[in-house]
Amino acid sequence: MSVNIYRTAEGWWADAVSGGRMVGLGLPYDSTRELLDQRSELAHAIAEARATDRGLIDREDLRLLSPVTPPCRVVAQMTNYASHVRDSGMDPATVPLTFFRKASGSIAGPDADIRRPAHVEYLDYEVEIGLVVGRPIPVGATIDPDHWDRWIAGVVTANDVSARDVQLPKTQFYESKSYPTFTPLGPALTLFEPGDAQRFRDLRLSLSVNGETRQDSSAAEMIYPPAQALQSLARFQRLDPGDVVLTGTPGGTALKAPAKIVEILGSLLPPKRRWQAFFSAQAKNPRYLQDGDLIEATIATEDGAIDAGTQRTTVRVDR
Repeated sequence: MSVNIYRTAEGWWADAVSGGRMVGLGLPYDSTRELLDQRSELAHAIAEARATDRGLIDREDLRLLSPVTPPCRVVAQMTNYASHVRDSGMDPATVPLTFFRKASGSIAGPDADIRRPAHVEYLDYEVEIGLVVGRPIPVGATIDPDHWDRWIAGVVTANDVSARDVQLPKTQFYESKSYPTFTPLGPALTLFEPGDAQRFRDLRLSLSVNGETRQDSSAAEMIYPPAQALQSLARFQRLDPGDVVLTGTPGGTALKAPAKIVEILGSLLPPKRRWQAFFSAQAKNPRYLQDGDLIEATIATEDGAIDAGTQRTTVRVDR
């Protein structure tokens, strides 16, 4: 059974032996990087706290923050689930392994409001499994496909929030996905125990908006699994403890490719008019996020052996 750790303004916590309660770990570290640099001390603190149940408190009584903190890198895979690739009008058999970066300032807690900037109209959601790096991965490192988890501390529930009307016309992933609160993480950092990585494909990703399920799939649908993604990143990008790699989202986002005939006709228009026509059509799409929408996102195996928890965030539109 995996172990979950949490962060509040007061410090670090772990699940107590008794369900629904947490114990304080009494560790002095302010950042996830510092915490994971001291894995043996972390493991000892968890074992000691759970044995004595010191600082026992109900989970609902704590205001949880993101278990991943700056300083850190946030790296994300593009179009890594077959269903999302098809929704995007592409062929899963030919889509390449690609990445983009997000600003660490976009990280928010699992219950924090998602702030939609006033100039953004088409706000979208993308539930993702976040891999939290546990040890330095230098450029040139070799990632053993059978033991890729030796580099990874665990997983976290993530939502790659996206401003589509910034992303598409400007082909600007960095800006469109990096506004403050656009990367809610948590509630838990689920630390890998022996054998957990072998169950990675069993992890289920689900996301609902106002109680309506929008995304529901498993990591088995991934095109490029973690070992392959980490090996590709290690060709050019150093990763350090506390960095997070978002591994893509399944189908079901608000954005979908236009019908083929509409796409062909649209290609005949000048770029500015093409985007005006595209977003005029998108204005009829009710799935984009609106003020007051409640988003619930969960990452877990069906038997609960690995359960990174459910984040509940509410959209607020800046005026």
